[in-house]
Amino acid sequence: MPKLDLHNIEGEKIGEVSLSSKVFGVKVKEALLYEALKAQASSRRRGTASTKERGEVRGGGRKPWRQKGTGRARAGSIRSPIWKGGGTIFGPHPRDYSYSLPKKARRKSLKMALSSKFKEKKILILDRMDLGEAKTKRMASILAKLRSGRKPLLIVEEKNEMVRRAARNIEGAKVLSPNSLNLYDLLNQDRLILTKEALTRLEENLTR
Repeated sequence: MPKLDLHNIEGEKIGEVSLSSKVFGVKVKEALLYEALKAQASSRRRGTASTKERGEVRGGGRKPWRQKGTGRARAGSIRSPIWKGGGTIFGPHPRDYSYSLPKKARRKSLKMALSSKFKEKKILILDRMDLGEAKTKRMASILAKLRSGRKPLLIVEEKNEMVRRAARNIEGAKVLSPNSLNLYDLLNQDRLILTKEALTRLEENLTR
């Protein structure tokens, strides 16, 4: 069973905590991680690109010149796609790019990412995250003592709003709850910092 040191917010080791091997000891399959990450990125894609076809471009109702006798090619509208200012052929229209993987696959990808973080020694467990006040300066001081790196990801219990308020002005830092943890943020952030309570909730979510 994998284990990690337990720290307080001063960065001091105060004990040890056991991790679930079903969450932090999973074999990493890059193909599944890629598919899960692509699905999440596709779901975030806005899909608002839009072009006008010849029937939607303003103007062009009058035939530019008569059919015969001018020596020029036949033309019925100045908004033809082959004319400058004309419509667009096969251009993009608003669409939904999102698609979803099966729930088991999404859950497995999160376990793989957590296992990868554990192997890279980029996980820190705290007994609790009590700030006393929602001050950015206080949070920055704690992160410095924890050697959190440039882009820490803090996973705290949902009711801990004080941590969210204190960390929102710190560049690179991100705060999530166990229920909102996602693959993109997990892979994008450098170091993962969890409170003991959040760790328990996260393991329950991924092993139920």
